[in-house]
Amino acid sequence: MGSGSWSTNVYDAAARYRAGSGTGAFAYSDRVTGSSPRSSWAAHPSLDPKGLTLRESRDSAEHPTSLAIAVLFDVTGSMRKVPQVLQTKLPELFGLLLRKGYTEHPQVMFGAVGDATCDRVPLQIGQFESDNRMDDDLGNILLEGGGGGQMTESYELALYTMARHTALDCHEKRGRRGYLFLIGDEMPYGKVKAREVRDVLGEHIPQDIPVTDILAELRRTYHVHYILPAGSSYVGNSEVLGLWRKLLGQNVIELDDLDAVCETIALTVGLGEEAIDLAAGLADLADVGSAAGASVGKALAGLDRRRRTTGARGTALAVSDAPLTDGAAGPATTTRL
Repeated sequence: MGSGSWSTNVYDAAARYRAGSGTGAFAYSDRVTGSSPRSSWAAHPSLDPKGLTLRESRDSAEHPTSLAIAVLFDVTGSMRKVPQVLQTKLPELFGLLLRKGYTEHPQVMFGAVGDATCDRVPLQIGQFESDNRMDDDLGNILLEGGGGGQMTESYELALYTMARHTALDCHEKRGRRGYLFLIGDEMPYGKVKAREVRDVLGEHIPQDIPVTDILAELRRTYHVHYILPAGSSYVGNSEVLGLWRKLLGQNVIELDDLDAVCETIALTVGLGEEAIDLAAGLADLADVGSAAGASVGKALAGLDRRRRTTGARGTALAVSDAPLTDGAAGPATTTRL
């Protein structure tokens, strides 16, 4: 996947059509949740992980140096607002990535996470796209709004899927990791359960996998970030933040304005690709008329400090994702070329 190019004009035309026809941006979810009992709810066929082989981010003549960017968000409880914000701000995300030169050929995947212990649809996985089909993937996500109410969701199942069911040319051909953003407000379960892999993905693994092990595997191919936005149920919760910081260190991002999530993702990629420092990124936000600068600057201050200690673009230094505390997964080993 990943052919074609993003067009804000196409996005605007689709938005006008939906407004004129009275159709919401999440028409599939509206139709399913409004017309059928919860017991019959299912993922849209384009996002269903059952039988999944690979989601691929590949180079092409049109996009010779693709960069994979995956955004997976919790759709339980208060987090159901996140995909709605992402959908309305897609133009800002692509405007920054492309017009400001953070990366030439982004390929973006969207997906959703629930709770495999109780939800009908605990995982939804889109395709890596370079064009407006990513808006279609967002629109096909089922906003189940479930969850188990115990401050844990099945993030670890999403990590497993991304580690073992994606293939990235940016990594395989150029030794550069893609980017994975998890947006949520709860903790992962402590292990990837073999029975849930079987039930959700239709795949058999010999035993459960500790979350630290699957995260270490995943970080060979992705820079993994966790974003906890304002307005969520457990914003500022020390237990949630403490566990994620143990797993991801400074790649845990507290965001005090949910409306700034697309700008935060774009500038994180810009920092990771060493296309900007934080000051330049905030200047870019001001240049495009974004009011998110204060929130993004506060959220990404730690990442910017780390970048300034690892060298400038063109050096052979690896940007470490090492956690701040011992006992969790170690840094990925990909060298930045």
